[in-house]
Amino acid sequence: MSSSSVAPQDPAAARGISRATQSAIYRAGISGTRPAVPIDIADLERAAAKALSAEAFAYIAGGAGAEHTMAANRAAFDRWQVWPRPLRDVSARDLGVDFLGKRRPTPLLLAPLGVMEMAHAEADLAVARAAASLGVPYTLSNQASFPMEEVADAAPGAPRLFQLYWSASDELNASLLARAEASGCEAIVVTLDTHLLGWRTRDLDLAYLPFTRGMGIAQYTSDPVFQKLVQERVAAPATGDGPAVKVTPKAVAAALTIARKGAPLTGAGLRESLRSPLPRAAVETFLDVFSTPALTWDDLARAREWSSLPIILKGIVHPDDAQRALDAGVDGVWISNHGGRQIDRSVPTLAVLPEIAERVDGTVPIVFDSGVRSGSDAAIALALGATVIALGRPYAYGLGIAGEAGAREVVRNVLAELDITLGLAGLTSVGELDREALRSV
Repeated sequence: MSSSSVAPQDPAAARGISRATQSAIYRAGISGTRPAVPIDIADLERAAAKALSAEAFAYIAGGAGAEHTMAANRAAFDRWQVWPRPLRDVSARDLGVDFLGKRRPTPLLLAPLGVMEMAHAEADLAVARAAASLGVPYTLSNQASFPMEEVADAAPGAPRLFQLYWSASDELNASLLARAEASGCEAIVVTLDTHLLGWRTRDLDLAYLPFTRGMGIAQYTSDPVFQKLVQERVAAPATGDGPAVKVTPKAVAAALTIARKGAPLTGAGLRESLRSPLPRAAVETFLDVFSTPALTWDDLARAREWSSLPIILKGIVHPDDAQRALDAGVDGVWISNHGGRQIDRSVPTLAVLPEIAERVDGTVPIVFDSGVRSGSDAAIALALGATVIALGRPYAYGLGIAGEAGAREVVRNVLAELDITLGLAGLTSVGELDREALRSV
């Protein structure tokens, strides 16, 4: 799909999306055409495992430790049931919500997922176009595979947020936020829970971290401040950046990838980039500055100096931290345990959503993620107090299986099931979803 064909969906188009989706699928089936991606989430994940490399699937699907948190995130949804209410007029339904001062056609947004080039060559560009075609805001990762400006060009006018991993370099943080604002992002999402990289067993077993191959650092290599840091590293006396790498076919392939990804720093072709110290220095610089474990609440005030955009804090799980965020004057709270990728045996997000929603009491929007796999999941989280729902892994699976079309179908299917769930619960708008629509088990 070309960028010229992308247009945010009108709110009215979200009404009845379930009927339109099912009709399109069944009508296409008459001529033998099936959906581009499996609709069942378990089948979707299995298809992605076949379509992706072992390293890519491990990185996207995996969690921390023995993945107890991932299991707990899902199990938390099993404690709630939607209560059907028949004989109500639900012929017209509206999925629209108010978020960040605008009326949105649906309560869904896409969570930031880094290194999407592992799933598909068009990565963030394809995801941005897919999201834009459905009017769904896309939270662009700090670890994207394309610079934010190129993503903006791929889906002009589409709603986007920018996720910041708070770097050890304040000058770099300021530069990234300035670029996000200039490129049309609506808000800054500061991710708080990745100041230390989680113990991700699937990646460790494969001894594979994409950033060491120069992947997922396009926001950095395109940034003038980061480029200056790389130049300073190259000019400094040799410090011995890690042990020598044994020359193997995989090491050669990694060197080629690093050279290709480092081309923005050299301004030259692959051969020249292979000879240049800049691409390798970029990887080492990134690993040095990516995040800081010294970040505290007091530091967050500096983000207001770097950007005038609304600030949402992502990685809130404790009600006291939600209160602290409110006291700090942030513009939104994002309840997340990083999809179970950071702490094994973490508190599941759905379990704390009601308490945090009570503490926030509507003063700022609540974004919710971790464990959401379907439209019925989204309905439960909305009923328990979320303002909008962030979808993560499923759209990455769709991207890996069928590119832009696959990502779009996954998002469309979640919205369609949410619409059906709303109607079968006897409700006509997302705003009507509350605890009375649920039964606890």
